[in-house]
Amino acid sequence: MENTFYNFSATTLQGKAKNMNDYKGKVVVVVNTASKCGFTPQYAGLEELNRKYSDKGLVIIGFPCNQFGKQEPGTSKEISEGCLINYGVSFQIFEKIEVNGAGAHPLFAFLKKQLPGFLGGRIKWNFTKFVIDREGKAVKRFAPMTKPSQMEKYLGMLLRKEI
Repeated sequence: MENTFYNFSATTLQGKAKNMNDYKGKVVVVVNTASKCGFTPQYAGLEELNRKYSDKGLVIIGFPCNQFGKQEPGTSKEISEGCLINYGVSFQIFEKIEVNGAGAHPLFAFLKKQLPGFLGGRIKWNFTKFVIDREGKAVKRFAPMTKPSQMEKYLGMLLRKEI
């Protein structure tokens, strides 16, 4: 079987296993996050996209990571509370993971292989965003400095495509 986004699973902040297969037929944005980063306000923009397009098939999922400047030191509870209190995040946040190196989560190893970016298969910083199309194919990578609002036109195009 071909390796797609749907072959992976991860653990939510609430400790529950979640299969990416649950997102079949959706356009998914996968983002590595951190609560003490200069890009952390992007949570608000991601939430705005989530609220605006979730009924059209958009899913946003966040993966906290502490590999860049130790900017995600919190526990699952602290991360959850910070996302909700500071940014009103309602999209799914997963347990803290690594995105680079030998301990990289298999989903991020897959995404980096599909869309290597400028650092040749490494993630440069927090808030790197990967877009998965409705067929489970990684189709676009957005840099950390790309604001969620700058992704809207591209996401809108994908969301208008029929399954």
